[in-house]
Amino acid sequence: MSGLFDQATLTAWIDGFVVWGRTQAADPWIWTQATILLVVFAIGHFGSSAIRPRLTRRLDALPSRFVPARLAQVAPTLVRPLLFLAGLWLAIGVIVEIAEPGRGQVLRIVASLVTAWVVIRLGSSLIRNAALARTLALLAWTLAALNITNLLAPTIAVLDSLAFTLGDLRISVLTVVKGAATLALLLWAAAVLSRLLEGRINRVPELTPSVQVLIGKLVKIGLLAFAVVIALDSVGIDLTALAVFSGAIGLGIGFGLQKVVSNLISGVILLLDKSIKPGDVIELGDTFGWISSLAARYVSVVTRDGREFLIPNEDLITQQVVNWSYTDQLVRLEVKLGVSYHCNPHEVRRLAVTAAAKPDRVSKEPPPVCHLVGFGDSSLDFVLRFWILDPEKGVSN
Repeated sequence: MSGLFDQATLTAWIDGFVVWGRTQAADPWIWTQATILLVVFAIGHFGSSAIRPRLTRRLDALPSRFVPARLAQVAPTLVRPLLFLAGLWLAIGVIVEIAEPGRGQVLRIVASLVTAWVVIRLGSSLIRNAALARTLALLAWTLAALNITNLLAPTIAVLDSLAFTLGDLRISVLTVVKGAATLALLLWAAAVLSRLLEGRINRVPELTPSVQVLIGKLVKIGLLAFAVVIALDSVGIDLTALAVFSGAIGLGIGFGLQKVVSNLISGVILLLDKSIKPGDVIELGDTFGWISSLAARYVSVVTRDGREFLIPNEDLITQQVVNWSYTDQLVRLEVKLGVSYHCNPHEVRRLAVTAAAKPDRVSKEPPPVCHLVGFGDSSLDFVLRFWILDPEKGVSN
């Protein structure tokens, strides 16, 4: 590294760049091509301002089955570069006809860069995650630009020369870049594959919802771990060396991440004992709602007013939980009522049962019942009992 950044090397690079700049500035064809670039860009800019709104309206009018939503969003943004690219190739053709073949080299380089950008932009539009799509597009275009300008090999050599040695392991900037790119690609592939496998697992009717969630999470964790191992091995890191850090990692988990680990383990226990599952209606403290999803660290509970509570898995293990649909969805409710001593108790029972049987939520089997349960100071006390099949809609309304 010291030889790369010494004064003589930097001076040689600066002198070489100055000489190259003077040579290019003295060439009239460089200024001609620069002028052509400006003119073609201006034509593409003003042309896209007229074409882009019309194209957007046409794409919005087409059914979604003909044009994917992501492609419909990206296509209008490509109007300007495509017009610019068409003008460039037209200019290159004219220059080839009226001048020597090598005179349009700058235009060819710019045209190749724009072509690579358009192709990469279309390819990245297939990725749903916008941040990941932009990152991959930037990396791919950088590699393409370096290759088009014949700077890829020198750049690789420079990155590889920036290195240090740790024992028998040599780590360079190139190694870090390759490892990061490989890891990002493998993690993305693992996430996509895990989603596909989880979808297949969730469609297996023989598996209960809890088992489906458990298998899906184990598959995802296994794929992510496999991706990390492959990425480390691809850059030449000896995996046995990681054993040196196991004690420190264990100590850090024990002190700093004990709550996180507790929630992770509690989540596995909840899935194994099947005490709760997606769709169950639970009551924990003041929270009453139905379970939307089971995550690695928390359970998502949606209440009747639309609020979504993220309850740590540990709370569901250590606190008392009322699961209204643990065995089945059939839940018995009761309503206490009192009437005057002048009322006919048999008529009261009949009217109460008739009223309870009218709502669609009330189950016909077992049927509603009403009993006289006490003689109060100023009323006959009754209790009306009935069963519902949809506790997720509320049990007090």
